[in-house]
Amino acid sequence: MAMCANKFRNVRCAVCYEEQTAKFAKMHNNANMLALGADYIKTSDAICILRQFLATEFEGGRHQNRVDLITEIENENMK
Repeated sequence: MAMCANKFRNVRCAVCYEEQTAKFAKMHNNANMLALGADYIKTSDAICILRQFLATEFEGGRHQNRVDLITEIENENMK
């Protein structure tokens, strides 16, 4: 799911299996899409992961350079 989603411009999809990975995907990589494995995550856990993801803000700062590099690569390769 994430590998396909990340083929589209401006999509930064993260596979998350727990709240902490969702938090850091958003905080450090400005992820804007979440991929949750239905076979591996209970519904109640998925809801907690989603809530954490939505409640987290992108930190920017030193992490902005990484997001800018991703955008640059997209602009060069997704025409």
